[in-house]
Amino acid sequence: MAQERTQVAPQRGPFWAGVRAALPLLLGITPYGIAFGLLGPTVGLSATATVAMSAIVFAGSSQFVALGLLQSGTGHLFIVLSTLVVNLRHLLYAGSIAPYFRRLSPPRKALASFLLADETYALAIAHFRRPGASPSAEFYLGLGLTVYLDWVLSTAAGLAVGGLVPDPTALGLDFALPATFIGLVVPQLRDRAAWATCAVSAAIALLARGLPGRLDILLATIVAATVGWGVETWRTRS
Repeated sequence: MAQERTQVAPQRGPFWAGVRAALPLLLGITPYGIAFGLLGPTVGLSATATVAMSAIVFAGSSQFVALGLLQSGTGHLFIVLSTLVVNLRHLLYAGSIAPYFRRLSPPRKALASFLLADETYALAIAHFRRPGASPSAEFYLGLGLTVYLDWVLSTAAGLAVGGLVPDPTALGLDFALPATFIGLVVPQLRDRAAWATCAVSAAIALLARGLPGRLDILLATIVAATVGWGVETWRTRS
């Protein structure tokens, strides 16, 4: 009598779940990375320096700020300080997500810190806070490494096409990443604190637009986070 054999689908771990979760984000990240690869040489960066910036800095908004400052002839020290200010919001991200990584070894914590980006944080924290979810650093690493590799490769792709696209913004590439952020933020607007944070950050970003060194981003982040914390504290005490 022949024995029946049942095929069991292989179980994929949290790392590959993170990779799969990152795939929709690439629709917004890839055009943005291509745009950066196209624009890098226009401000005097070599092909190597353009890819190296994406591989080492790994911060889309800061990299575009740096390109604008390079184009205007700004000194290197001010460029470094400006990009530092733009990325200070990552301190808030880190403080929010750090409790999930307490058991990681120092080298893996360092890797997690390097992979921290707007998209990575938004998707990871939403996943970790989902009812019934089991927070996993492996999920975060799969997510972060996928986003990182796509950013570097799309930058290289932008360099490869070179002058075939003289004006990337004419194709709407500059809106791809903001559209991705909108898609990440909207599902998180579930309570008064989230709505207050979103409204205040949008208002301040518009009112403070044009401040030197993109201080509008830092100001909106700090004030909106404070307001959101205040609303959440008032709600839990009332």
